[in-house]
Amino acid sequence: MRFRVRPARALHGEAEVPGDKSVSHRAALLGALAEGVSEVQGYLEAEDCLRTLTAVQALGAEVTRKGPGHYRIAGGGLRGLSEPGDVIDCGNSGTAARLLCGVLAGQPFWTLMTGDASMRRRPMGRIADPLRKMGATLVGRAEGTRLPLAIRGTATPKAMEYATPVASAQIKSAVLLAGLGADGPVTVIEPAPSRDHSERILRRFGARVTTDERAVTLTPGPLRATTVTVPGDISSAAFLLVAGLIVGDAQVTLHRVGVNPTRTGVLDVLQAMGARIATTRAADEGEPTASLTAASTALRATEIGGARLIPRLIDEVPILAVAAAVASGVTVVRDATELRVKESDRIAAIGRELGKLGVPIEERPDGMAITGGHRLRGAVLNSGGDHRMAMALAVAALVADGESVVDDVECVNTSFPQFTKTINDLAGSPVITVEA
Repeated sequence: MRFRVRPARALHGEAEVPGDKSVSHRAALLGALAEGVSEVQGYLEAEDCLRTLTAVQALGAEVTRKGPGHYRIAGGGLRGLSEPGDVIDCGNSGTAARLLCGVLAGQPFWTLMTGDASMRRRPMGRIADPLRKMGATLVGRAEGTRLPLAIRGTATPKAMEYATPVASAQIKSAVLLAGLGADGPVTVIEPAPSRDHSERILRRFGARVTTDERAVTLTPGPLRATTVTVPGDISSAAFLLVAGLIVGDAQVTLHRVGVNPTRTGVLDVLQAMGARIATTRAADEGEPTASLTAASTALRATEIGGARLIPRLIDEVPILAVAAAVASGVTVVRDATELRVKESDRIAAIGRELGKLGVPIEERPDGMAITGGHRLRGAVLNSGGDHRMAMALAVAALVADGESVVDDVECVNTSFPQFTKTINDLAGSPVITVEA
């Protein structure tokens, strides 16, 4: 499947983005581990998060769809899951695979997990190491560091204080999830703060969690069923915000976007680039939300780096690279080696694909230097099966001279199935056409 993209003259209007992917995964997993029936609204009905719902069903939780994004999850408690009768396929979802390992580390049975070709290349050793120290057995490819993996948990994981090698919400969350049934408190210490969705939603389900600047401690205990309202995903919103900034005649308002401070690095960077973004705060039901309005802006270059910023925007670097491509000056991205092991090697992919549009990019081991201000030219592009690259390239093509084609875009369904419809509605005409 491919996108055929023509330049957009204008983008105007209001929209909502899909539910937050990170929060959706966690709501499904904790709902399955809680005692009683949880209600989740705003759940992201995209491929990645639907994989997690399928996984908890395979483990014995009862999941009922009550309407669009509205699910009832009947959990059996921390010891209420059961050995699945088949392999659990996590598809393209690293979050599903890594957080499921944390859940399964506290379950005394074997589970075999796999994923698509991209997931089978991605590292799992960072979560396998601490989970083994807690008593779980993980075996699989590359000495148990690549999918497919078989994991056998233990009924009572060992209490532990664990210092993560990098700031990673997935490592932290896997350890905390395993610690729910541990024989004592579990502490995770990070080199810098990572996104805190797990801490917030664990508290909503009744877990005892304490935090300081770099450490999180969970005291084991049961979870109680609750209601969860999933905010809009700021990672998805970022594509529309940048489109609203770089298209010549644009004003785009997005409602109910999650603005958790551990995720808003993209807003900080865009504002440093001179972006006109207005924020109107809305409800806070465990996760703060806001309406965001972006209007056409002449952007300027900035520097993106540092241990306190990169974890807050690591998923948004592809679309920030597009903003940098049209900004005046040289934007430098550093300290972002983690981009090498995402759905694709995003550092290489950004340099290769934006280069086809005429953007001078110097690839570096931990990032890149992007020389902006050049007119983009239409080109034939390829996402490499990476949903964030596919959408970033489509947004870049909206301001290129002439038509562009973005190949291999089925992956967009993993996070933002309504992406093309939303862009076309804002444009008032089909600027992005989907072709088989």
